[in-house]
Amino acid sequence: MHDVLIEIKGKLVVSCQALQHEPLHSSYIMGRMAIAAREGGASAIRANSKADIKEIKGNIELPVIGIVKRDYPDSDVYITATMREIKELAQAGTEMIAMDATKQSRPEGETLEGLVEKTRRAYPDVALMADVSTTGEAIQAERLGFDCISTTLVGYTSYTEGQRTADDDFAILKDILANVSTPVIAEGKMDTPELAKAALDAGAFSVVVGGAITRPQQITKMFVNQLNK
Repeated sequence: MHDVLIEIKGKLVVSCQALQHEPLHSSYIMGRMAIAAREGGASAIRANSKADIKEIKGNIELPVIGIVKRDYPDSDVYITATMREIKELAQAGTEMIAMDATKQSRPEGETLEGLVEKTRRAYPDVALMADVSTTGEAIQAERLGFDCISTTLVGYTSYTEGQRTADDDFAILKDILANVSTPVIAEGKMDTPELAKAALDAGAFSVVVGGAITRPQQITKMFVNQLNK
């Protein structure tokens, strides 16, 4: 098992991300957010972009799960879609690279299998995480040799719209766990500590929490919505 997986087993990973349209979009702010996450007990950080990751790694020693979100005109895949993003993440020194591992068509005719093969050849020491939205995609990711599988994209593909990882009984998470032996990480709409703990109890290897910790506009909205009921 890869070292970074040993470090996050049974623990919390905090996603520190802010896109260009969001109030906290700044590599400096994400670096400070990662420090706060470490002080709270996070075991690792998930982060977006070479710039943010370099800033984070300059502030803390926790392992980083890196992604690059980039839109391409010929594909709905936007999480680490091509070797361009892989190279950026490797240059940033990330310990694990996460990529879209769904069945959606990739930019420029690239295949997931081809991208994994190129990445393993170029960066054999970097762990790979498969961001999936269905059990079938998880099975395929295991076949391709990913080090771990994450439920990141449940509800974010056209064919899973409206679904959640953290539903009433974690049905999707449990189904994936029943069909693969690769470590499965629960990510997506983990809005409360209780849901994160329930995901671990359901069999998740680790839990990633983002917006409920690091996006204050989302946290504020949850409070406002509850008060307006």
